[in-house]
Amino acid sequence: MGKIENVLFLISDDLKASVLSCYGDEICQTPNIDRLADEGVVFDRVYCQGTSCGPSRRSFMHSRYLGEAKVNMGKHFIDNGFYSARVGKIYHMKVPGDIIAGTDGLDIKSTWTESFNSPGLEAHTPGDYACLNLNIFTTDLGGRYSTAMPHRWFVTVSYEGDGSDQPDYKTATKTMELIRERKDEPFYIAAGFVRPHYPMVAPRQYFDLYPIEDIEVPFVPEGDLDDIPLIGQSKVISTKDPIGKYPENIKRMWAGYYASVTYMDEQVGRIIAELERQGLRDKTAIVFTSDHGYHLGEHHFWQKSNLHEEALRVPLVISVPGVESGRSSAIAELMDIYPTLAELAGLDIPETVQGRSLVPVLEDRSASVREAALTIDGSGYALRSNRWAYIRYNNDEEELYDMVADPGQITNLAVNPEHVSQLVDWRKKLDTRLSDAGLKRKVSRN
Repeated sequence: MGKIENVLFLISDDLKASVLSCYGDEICQTPNIDRLADEGVVFDRVYCQGTSCGPSRRSFMHSRYLGEAKVNMGKHFIDNGFYSARVGKIYHMKVPGDIIAGTDGLDIKSTWTESFNSPGLEAHTPGDYACLNLNIFTTDLGGRYSTAMPHRWFVTVSYEGDGSDQPDYKTATKTMELIRERKDEPFYIAAGFVRPHYPMVAPRQYFDLYPIEDIEVPFVPEGDLDDIPLIGQSKVISTKDPIGKYPENIKRMWAGYYASVTYMDEQVGRIIAELERQGLRDKTAIVFTSDHGYHLGEHHFWQKSNLHEEALRVPLVISVPGVESGRSSAIAELMDIYPTLAELAGLDIPETVQGRSLVPVLEDRSASVREAALTIDGSGYALRSNRWAYIRYNNDEEELYDMVADPGQITNLAVNPEHVSQLVDWRKKLDTRLSDAGLKRKVSRN
């Protein structure tokens, strides 16, 4: 494996790993990500460090569990002679607010030589609008739930068009231009897509791929929430939100999510095709990932910002010239991307970096770089190993799951006296991880 000359960093928004074909979904059509997965290394157990856009993106761009470092990922490449560009959403942007306005959000200018926004109309796109938890279907442009408004996370828009007016298409087009313009110099280009983040907007032909009669919603056993502490439950739950009254609309939410994922996948394909046209594939490391996962009715939960598997697990595909394709079950954190790319490019890894390079795993699929992944949420912490998922909240309530026997996290073993020894072990492991990371544990007085 030789030193790479370029980096293409592709980031989706609110994309859970389990929805992709290369991670086992049998409905969602993602031919371009599948091809990248066939040509690269697929990491099956990768977890975010923050459970929403802002903290997660800040974390992986600085390779810090919390806070920022003087040398973020893009700046590190700039300091070593690379051209660095942002196209679309990399650091946190409000979606849809900053997308509609075409503004920078919480961007950090030192990361980029140049940066480009990709505006769009979002929920205000003319077409078939739905607010699915309120069972509203209309083509009227007035009264649509949008920026900073309630119910906006249940909005879909299907419309007649080729998609060229949408933010992700614009992001792909600009990224392709930069590849052509910068092909003769080392570059680090980060392209950030906003789909499948709500509102789930895509041309009608993508929605047509997913008739709701083909969709099976997640099975939630009776009493599933009984052993999940209240502090750990999603803010939006089918049993409390109107979406629970409309089972067909839950299927439509999945259809909208699938449609926007497939639309985003097409943009991934456009970018990689341009990289190949310019003869740069054998010089470029390609990374595809997301900022965090997402709930679409599992446990009756919706959205993100909790410490369960669907919200924490993200896709990660790394394609590097000279590295044989395959899969790895090694536990990884999104923070590991920064030191991995630095090592691949032959750069020193700054002392501020808390992530670990995944190059040993790229070289040997049986290798590992950590025992468990740490995630931090406002409610507490999670540690995820190959077998176990442990959650400790700030009020000391806990969850423990055997992910081999119970991958859906249905039975919380923390309330079972037979698993006290495992709980004691995981408490120590979490305390050690927090101490090693220089983190002071939050404590709730409630």
